[in-house]
Amino acid sequence: MSEIRFDGKTAIVTGAGSGLGRCHALELARRGANVVVNDLGPAADGSKGTSEGAEAVAEEIRSFGGTAITNGSSVADDAGVQKMIDDTMSEFGRVDIVVANAGILRDKSFQKLTLPDFEIILDVHLMGSIKPFKAVWEIMKEQQYGRLVVTTSSTGLYGNFGQTNYGAAKLGLVGLMNSLKQEGAKYNIRVNAICPVAATAMTENLMPEQLLEMLKPEYVTPGVINLVKEDAPTGMILSAAAGGFSMSQIRETRGTFVGTGDALTAEAVADKWDQITDTSDMQAFDNGSGHTGHFIQLIQQAMQK
Repeated sequence: MSEIRFDGKTAIVTGAGSGLGRCHALELARRGANVVVNDLGPAADGSKGTSEGAEAVAEEIRSFGGTAITNGSSVADDAGVQKMIDDTMSEFGRVDIVVANAGILRDKSFQKLTLPDFEIILDVHLMGSIKPFKAVWEIMKEQQYGRLVVTTSSTGLYGNFGQTNYGAAKLGLVGLMNSLKQEGAKYNIRVNAICPVAATAMTENLMPEQLLEMLKPEYVTPGVINLVKEDAPTGMILSAAAGGFSMSQIRETRGTFVGTGDALTAEAVADKWDQITDTSDMQAFDNGSGHTGHFIQLIQQAMQK
């Protein structure tokens, strides 16, 4: 198999001063990409930090002959995001890849979470992906080329105690991906999601040390490389942990037609509950129209009986 290369391409990686983002930035640079290392440098909970991490990663890239610049903008700040894109275009003249990796945690039970605890997580994770994507969208359309990656989480896909704010933001990113893949298709803009499990500053207090040693962040990066390559998929959720990879999908049962008018009651739905929830014939839809079409098909089949 030929080597995956990014020569002549420019990649922005947010939250790249440490952890997963650092690994993504280094590997993209090793494979020939010009890399913009973005990191505000906050602590895991979003409290104030420095951009020293971004500078260190950029210097590491330069040490092996790669090309990198740094940016200390917050992904939640409109002006900062625009400056990141402007600086990138000024330096490299194009943006081919954006890996939205920046993130923080504010873990508490739902009862103890405040609205500001929700807002900051949504601002950094969800809006912190939307804003750079929006800022590069026209550039990528004109280029007829773009690769975008959101960083979702098992908490968003499956839930986790004490992370309702984080989970809401992370599943929101899947919704963003699912619609952006539709709008980007004719412009060769492909949009995917990585769902990592890795030992980072955000997870070091959540897992035992022996497990953390297995969950190296660099073991996730090969998956990300495949989500931003020339022949990347689009609309894929790729899970990655400790060298293992899998694909996650939102799927739906075949279901059944219950009735209309007076025949459609709560009791009628209850009577067909086993058919509605039968998981033996599951399907995934490429778009919302496919979901609607599924119900039209159920109705048509019922009318033919």
